Amino acid sequence: MDEPHVRAQSVIPGQLRAAALVTAMLLSGCLSMPARQAPVQNALVIPAGQFDLMWERSVAVLNNYHFMVARESKLEGLIETHYRAGSNLFEPWNPDSADTANRLESTLQSIRRRVIVQFQNTSADSMTVIVRVEKQIEDVPGLAANYEGGASFPESDPLDRDLNQVLGQSTPSRWISRGTDPALESKLIRDIQQAVLQ
Repeated sequence: MDEPHVRAQSVIPGQLRAAALVTAMLLSGCLSMPARQAPVQNALVIPAGQFDLMWERSVAVLNNYHFMVARESKLEGLIETHYRAGSNLFEPWNPDSADTANRLESTLQSIRRRVIVQFQNTSADSMTVIVRVEKQIEDVPGLAANYEGGASFPESDPLDRDLNQVLGQSTPSRWISRGTDPALESKLIRDIQQAVLQ
């Protein structure tokens, strides 16, 4: 009488293990379908007479994204910002991480970005505005002994009991280029275009 009940109990853990395995594979990307890439738009053609208006709107949009302008040169047609740390999942109010993947990456790893806006003459009556977002990832070469035990009693010399805490990293960080951020480029150029149309 109890055999079917026992058989059902032994099958359920196996099904749970299979479901857990499939879920893990989906999360790791093994079974996921390749995502369709949306066309990247990081350039905009404008009439030459709108240069000043487009310049002002570009600076305003960069400020809305909390990028501090480092250098402006209308003669060169160039706006450059300082690097800004990428916002993570716990900072939804900061728009510089354009999508969930970038926001998750900034949560798990230190990311920084800077924006370069270029104005290029394409003809006598038109200009092209190009937005480029450079992205870098932090590389910490040494140990960062910011906790009390690691600062007071370093592992390299256990007999030395220096009770003055070491704050910060033992060596400065290096930043490795990760190329550009197409998602943020598209978002910025779209916002600049909408700001001009308003």
